[in-house]
Amino acid sequence: MAQWTPRQRWYLALGVLAGIGLRAWALPMPGYVGDIDQFVAWVRHIAENGLPRAYDEHLSFGPVMAYVWGFLGLLDPAFRTATDSSDLVIRILMKLPGTIADFGLAAGVAYWLRARPAWAIVGATGLLVIPATGFVSAWWGQYESIFSLAVLVALLLAARGRDMLSVVALTIALMTKPQVAPLLIPFAGWFIARSSLVGLIRLAVVGAAVTLVLWLPFVAAGGPAKYLTGLAQFQDDFYAILSLYAWNFWWIVQELLGHGSLVNDNQAFVGPLTFRVIGYLVTGLLLLAIGYGVWRRPTARTLALALGAAALVAFAFLTTMHERYGYAAMVFLALLVDDRRVRWVALAVGVVTSLNLFASATFAGYQGPEVAIGGLVGIAGSLATVVLALVLVLEVLQSSRASDAGTPPDTSAGSAGATSAA
Repeated sequence: MAQWTPRQRWYLALGVLAGIGLRAWALPMPGYVGDIDQFVAWVRHIAENGLPRAYDEHLSFGPVMAYVWGFLGLLDPAFRTATDSSDLVIRILMKLPGTIADFGLAAGVAYWLRARPAWAIVGATGLLVIPATGFVSAWWGQYESIFSLAVLVALLLAARGRDMLSVVALTIALMTKPQVAPLLIPFAGWFIARSSLVGLIRLAVVGAAVTLVLWLPFVAAGGPAKYLTGLAQFQDDFYAILSLYAWNFWWIVQELLGHGSLVNDNQAFVGPLTFRVIGYLVTGLLLLAIGYGVWRRPTARTLALALGAAALVAFAFLTTMHERYGYAAMVFLALLVDDRRVRWVALAVGVVTSLNLFASATFAGYQGPEVAIGGLVGIAGSLATVVLALVLVLEVLQSSRASDAGTPPDTSAGSAGATSAA
């Protein structure tokens, strides 16, 4: 960015200020009170009983978030007595980690596109001002931006030929939230295409070592086993629903079968196969196609595109999806706004995701733009999500067939590193 003009720097600064302004307005809002209150209770538990006992509570997040919440407990002693998020300072502190990560994501997008300043400004500013990102982090009080940032760092490192450090960042992402799992497939295609068998074993050892280090403080209290047990309980009991207000393929099925009511995803759908199993099969096949595309053509652009596709495919075809789980797709598609084949898909994904979040908030009775969650609006939004996911899969496969002579030069962060490392 040293070669950017002063005007370009000012435009980027204005985009950042716009993002700050939107979040300054949203941070004091009550947000998703039920979830934020639960997070406050977990912070209080860690503050009172110590980090190693974190998983005595039913945390649905990995150890990275336990560290984040432990830090918040140290930052403000008021968490030891807080019972909910009604206190303004407590509420803002709970939302700050995800909000700060939003700006880290924008910085990563600007860095990736730094050779094309105009598109770097568009990508970074767009990610900050599109309603969905501010809604999830600063208003809703959720943490999708944190694991998305770790995956973005893994992408930037991989694109520069730093595969071992990339695995470290990717493991940190997976140990933040299990929704990262589908994003491992594009990276698997990347590593397999670029590494020998010995190299792959080394990468696996690094990932296992980072996992062990992150879990080490919790082992004595049985944290890993309690975490897995809690995840199974959340999956099979609390959230065993076709679609938890996510506009995807299963929302359409749920609307048709349940007539607006939630439908259990453990029911048989085709012969002995349950809705959930079919979701796994369809998603798995599409993710394998995406991974194959990266393996066939392991360039920085293909990997970024594949990550956006994988995130949206998981959202579109897995059951038990929440309305915000398509967040990561917006991040990785923002990296490709300089590509006319992708930028309109990226914009459409951002619009549909924003509308889905507004519709979910409307249904839950929270303040905000009113959008119907069900009926024709919900079905149209769900169809759009499915079509966009399939378009991205086809784009990954088409990119994997492109010849070097027929594709434009890669000016992203990964071009030089990826070429030299290959």
